[in-house]
Amino acid sequence: MDLLPLFLVVALCVLQSSSKPMLKKDRVHHDTPLSNNEHNDEENFNYDHEVFLGQEEAKTFDQLTPEESKERLGKIAEKIDEDHDGFVTADEMKRWIKQAQKRWIYDDVERQWQTHDHNSDAYVSWEEYKNATYGYILV
Repeated sequence: MDLLPLFLVVALCVLQSSSKPMLKKDRVHHDTPLSNNEHNDEENFNYDHEVFLGQEEAKTFDQLTPEESKERLGKIAEKIDEDHDGFVTADEMKRWIKQAQKRWIYDDVERQWQTHDHNSDAYVSWEEYKNATYGYILV
């Protein structure tokens, strides 16, 4: 009787049981969050303000009186109402929010660029990037 097939089956079983399990990679693309605030309308509307207005504009609105805030929001609503029919549709609101998110991303990229460009020459060298990212500990 040929024991080779039986030996191969036993060897494969031993290898499989002793091998390291494969970790699955997360293949889902996670978008950048619209706001760093927690979305909880029962406590405050900071998340909504940042998503709707953008991070910097939301800070400005925090300093306004309720009357001034309503007046400015009315002007913004007119900008969102692309077809000027007096109503803001869900599609118009989605486009506005995406525009606010893009503006936030571009502003963040500009801040990051300034952080990395130590000599302000409008270019980020590899040395500047390493120093800004890892600090001066690298040789």
